Amino acid sequence: MAFYNPDPAMGETLAHLVNQLASQGRPGLADELSITWLRYSQSLLDRAASLSGAAFEALPVAGAGWGGERQRYPASVVKLVYMVAAEAWLQQRLIEEDPEMRRALADMVRDSSNDATSLVVDLLSGTRSGPALPPARLAEWARQRRLVNTWLDSLGWPEWQESNACQKTWSDGPYGRERQFYGTALENRNRLSTDGTARLLQAVIAGALVSPPACERMRQLLWRSLDPDLRAADPENQVDGFLGEALPERSRLWSKAGWMSQARHDAAYVEAEGVDPFLLVVFSEGPACAKDTKLLPTIAATLLEHQRRA
Repeated sequence: MAFYNPDPAMGETLAHLVNQLASQGRPGLADELSITWLRYSQSLLDRAASLSGAAFEALPVAGAGWGGERQRYPASVVKLVYMVAAEAWLQQRLIEEDPEMRRALADMVRDSSNDATSLVVDLLSGTRSGPALPPARLAEWARQRRLVNTWLDSLGWPEWQESNACQKTWSDGPYGRERQFYGTALENRNRLSTDGTARLLQAVIAGALVSPPACERMRQLLWRSLDPDLRAADPENQVDGFLGEALPERSRLWSKAGWMSQARHDAAYVEAEGVDPFLLVVFSEGPACAKDTKLLPTIAATLLEHQRRA
């Protein structure tokens, strides 16, 4: 049972869009794409101010998905998970409030820094990268590294079943014990679904996870400027080439993108003039999708237009 109410019209629109994109010189796209699309009758931020987390979770949400339950390598979208986990750890006093930790969280989410992510994962798990370990020591190290997964399991969300958020993000790849931990066939890579990612982002935007003040701090990190001059000054702005590129300049956007040689992903909550607020998570896999800077903007533009006509 999805955490949203499936909307037949939204589902038909999504299926038509995927098939249309596949027919436009993108063979195999239907298997390379996962999408979760949610629509709200009012701003999630307004709901966050007036409803408790439990009350918000009980509200009906219209949505549709295309392969939304499928587990895929999330690239830097996993940093959304580590951000939320860090706030949860701080609330439980498992880690100490520290300016350097805050700087790392900001750089991890705003700039998608892999170096910052390395520090955050070390703080969350109490582990460190380094040379290969003998089996017994590696097993204990691995148990510690899986602490974020243990916390995710405690949420009781079906959308997180079979997900995996325990690896650092890399520019060149893992070495030493990190490579051991990946497994011989890389079977222990990070895995997320667009459904699970959408539910997590929804809870953050709505102030329904960890605490309202923590969610406000996280929303500040996720906010993206649509100002053309600011985007032009930052080639890695997580807007151009992603879902935010399709939005009118006066829209409001909170998002976390992921991009590497085999993937182009984005998770976004949007408030735009003339349409209901919506949340959209798109994972696209394969070298062709990774290079396709128009795929995610086209998806966002089409679904935005659908909401305008609805």
